Amino acid sequence: MTKLKLGPLEDDRPVKLTVELSAQVHRDLVAYAKILAGQTGQRVTEPAKLIGPMLARFMATDRAFARLRRSRLAAPQGPLSRSGSEELT
Repeated sequence: MTKLKLGPLEDDRPVKLTVELSAQVHRDLVAYAKILAGQTGQRVTEPAKLIGPMLARFMATDRAFARLRRSRLAAPQGPLSRSGSEELT
């Protein structure tokens, strides 16, 4: 059996965001949730809960993002970094 990129979901304090998805992406998300539930034995009641872990996995495996993030963290910090609201631009 082919393993999905996501494993069991961690129970973490969420931050609420509002996003718009195309109907096709939503259908795929629902299908992914069903397959993931079958593989992990964990019930996924709301497919929207997959979006956070999917984004985290995507960013964790994006080499260009990791390289740019490291280079920006190594660079001298500007005034925004002290408040914790530094943006990657």
